[in-house]
Amino acid sequence: MKQPAARAEQDQAPIREKHDGALTGRSDVRVWLRLLSCSTVIEKRLRRRFIEQYDTTLPRFDVLALLDRHPEGVTMSALSSGLLVSNGNVTSLVRQLENDGFVVSRPAAEDRRSSIVALSDRGQAHFVELARAHHRWIEAMFAGMKGEDQMALYSLLAMLKESIAREGGTPE
Repeated sequence: MKQPAARAEQDQAPIREKHDGALTGRSDVRVWLRLLSCSTVIEKRLRRRFIEQYDTTLPRFDVLALLDRHPEGVTMSALSSGLLVSNGNVTSLVRQLENDGFVVSRPAAEDRRSSIVALSDRGQAHFVELARAHHRWIEAMFAGMKGEDQMALYSLLAMLKESIAREGGTPE
């Protein structure tokens, strides 16, 4: 499915930031707002493209991606933990995906009250198609950055991640 012209123009418009980047002095706040702006735009574009082009959602893609990394299947609690969402959210998504034939669930051998969820053959094929599109979209959004700049940003974000972990607070 082709992207409507208005959507293509919207994707190419400059990304606005809170305070339009005019916040002076506080580099920590400016960096956080810039990071938030980029992350928000990327996520919105991914969400919109999954819906428009594949009639699916980003959370459904996330479930399929986690299951793809665990071909033997995972428990529902491991799935919710891996996706950083509640058991209730995962249960609903898994039910939808199961009804669509993309996942299968079976009782866990060691605890019959627990379920193991895995990709079906149909789900694996669907995920491969979605993952290819996802990779193309991400690659296009990062095309303006050289590989070494991407790696530098990756290293800087690792430092930020460590700093956030050291700060403490409630676990997310």
